[in-house]
Amino acid sequence: MDTTAHYYCAHCGEGNVVAVDIGGGTKQEYTEDCQVCCRPNVLTLRFEGNGSARLSAKQE
Repeated sequence: MDTTAHYYCAHCGEGNVVAVDIGGGTKQEYTEDCQVCCRPNVLTLRFEGNGSARLSAKQE
């Protein structure tokens, strides 16, 4: 099972790697600041049946 996931900031487009909480359920949504521009992104995390994490970002 993945313990990290990658997303591109919805504001500046830079890549970010974040730790994911596998105990939080198969679908999660939370806000995280970009590690480059510090602007907030709403992240949607889904775990696939094979344990891989899919992460998408949109502007808050």
